[in-house]
Amino acid sequence: MSTGPEVRVRAPGKINLALRVGPPDGDGYHPLATVFQAVSLHEDVIAAPALDLRLTVEGPDADRVPLDDSNLALRAARLLQERTGITAGAHLHIVKQVPVAGGMGGGSADAAAALLACDQLWGAGLDRTELVALARELGADVPFALTGLTAVGSGRGDVLTSAMVSGTYHWVLAVQDVGLSTPEVFAAFDDDGGRAAPAPHLDDALLAALRAGDPHEVARHLVNDLEGPALDLRPELRDVLAAADRAGALAAVLSGSGPTVAALAVDERHARSVAAVVREAEVARDVLVVSGPAPGARVLEHVSGG
Repeated sequence: MSTGPEVRVRAPGKINLALRVGPPDGDGYHPLATVFQAVSLHEDVIAAPALDLRLTVEGPDADRVPLDDSNLALRAARLLQERTGITAGAHLHIVKQVPVAGGMGGGSADAAAALLACDQLWGAGLDRTELVALARELGADVPFALTGLTAVGSGRGDVLTSAMVSGTYHWVLAVQDVGLSTPEVFAAFDDDGGRAAPAPHLDDALLAALRAGDPHEVARHLVNDLEGPALDLRPELRDVLAAADRAGALAAVLSGSGPTVAALAVDERHARSVAAVVREAEVARDVLVVSGPAPGARVLEHVSGG
């Protein structure tokens, strides 16, 4: 089968404005109630024609990204092949921005971008609904990386409902040298009483504040049930939260299973001020200013191959 031109797709990282976690079910999975927001820190996947499937990576922590079949982007491409019967290959090149194992869904963004890029490259012709169905098979955060913006996630986080949001939100991200294992954080949650946790439930006040476009009110309702267990595993993250507070952030919360801390600011100028103070505190490898909501996975360019 012939392949089309090279395709570049961009997919966003995410933060969890609220993450409520219930007790594990019989399969060991935790029901979630969460509010995702996609932010302007992204992953690019370039898909080029090739005889087989292969992967290369560049960007921060590229050496920590697996290049074998444990990589979600490769798994996404293989799943698309299996479901469509397509035998063409692809060279997938990932340009990273989202921290590895940072709780911001970088691997999920890679998978979402790879699905869309390979669908375009191979002319598979799947619509967004079909791509989202495949995304749900790859991981709980992958569907959101496809849809982006702001959404409520339920089930394992993969059942999405769009959230009405006014305005733009400005975030300061404190990125760490060493990631946190999501399974380890959930295990710590279970050991800390999570097995007896109530069913997860979102505070409607957060969604109302987002609709109103009020960052001060949004800040009052940022919450993450995994923050305590993550802080037990990495006590030094308390220094990051304290630095954000001293810097005048409206509020700060661990993103997902951590260790990235997201601090909410009033506007971009305030965010840059907060970032400067957090940077001076030397509690993070890098301090970034981003905004949200950002769009989901989308094709950036579609140029003829040589």
